[in-house]
Amino acid sequence: MKINQKIGKLALGVLLSFLSYNSTFGQQTAVFPEYNFNPFVINSAYAGLLPDTEVTITNTGFSSFEGSPKNFSLSFHSPISVGRQEGKIGVGAGLIRDEIGVTTSTSAFMAYSYKIFFDFEDDRPYWQIYQPGTLSFGITAGVQKYQDNLLELGIADDPNFSQNINATIPTIGIGFLFNHARFYAGVSSPNVLGDRLASNDDLKLESPIYGYFGYRFYNNRFEDFMLKPSILIKTEKGAPLQVDTNVSISFKNRFELGAGYRSNSSVNLLAGLYLIKNFRLIYHYNMALKDSPVGNTHGIMLSYRFGKGYQSN
Repeated sequence: MKINQKIGKLALGVLLSFLSYNSTFGQQTAVFPEYNFNPFVINSAYAGLLPDTEVTITNTGFSSFEGSPKNFSLSFHSPISVGRQEGKIGVGAGLIRDEIGVTTSTSAFMAYSYKIFFDFEDDRPYWQIYQPGTLSFGITAGVQKYQDNLLELGIADDPNFSQNINATIPTIGIGFLFNHARFYAGVSSPNVLGDRLASNDDLKLESPIYGYFGYRFYNNRFEDFMLKPSILIKTEKGAPLQVDTNVSISFKNRFELGAGYRSNSSVNLLAGLYLIKNFRLIYHYNMALKDSPVGNTHGIMLSYRFGKGYQSN
């Protein structure tokens, strides 16, 4: 039994390392609660979109499979006022650490956004806090530390696994966002430079592009509820197109339930609870489809929003 377990762990490590060798896993699509409840982690244009500062911490990847993906992130963003630019400027920062197999990636970045405000007459829930209609542009600057301990795999006679990889990569990202009371749409690239400035010439790093759209269904006859379907598309050179479709229903920003599907990969479930107006706790469960080598995972996300928090009543 122990020998079989060791063989299984080695096979998993080799497979995950092959997957991450050609594409830095730290750039993989965020899980369901990440981009739906904290779009800032993939789009700098979201920085300062809300009227108050928000801080979010996530821990994802609790799994019984050794070497399966793990993610930790800490981020904040806030609007600021400079002269007559009241609320039009947003700033933020983030720290993201990813682990998969023998590979570790740690990224730190700062973000800046600028907004153009306008608004439309529309029905809005009395309990929902909205910014006016916004067209936002964002940019990030940061650094990524990439480590690939390939020698731990013990693969001989293959030049691709003959030495460990340690690289430092300056990153620049851009993002655009249109937000309306009823819907939102955005496009972003967290690292437009790819591996051009990497300290290690052996590293191959592609730059993913994210596009996402969401709609908020609201009716005055059911004024305590809001239905929120969304879709995220990720494209990256050398990797198949990835599509996330999700839907959640919120009750007065008191609690929330949701489900989603990631193309040919997994089904996601979540439950959210809003505590004392200012805290939001999300638990999510990821069920792998087919014969996934990483199994099922789950994680938590905790956010704190200053000021009025998440409820206007």
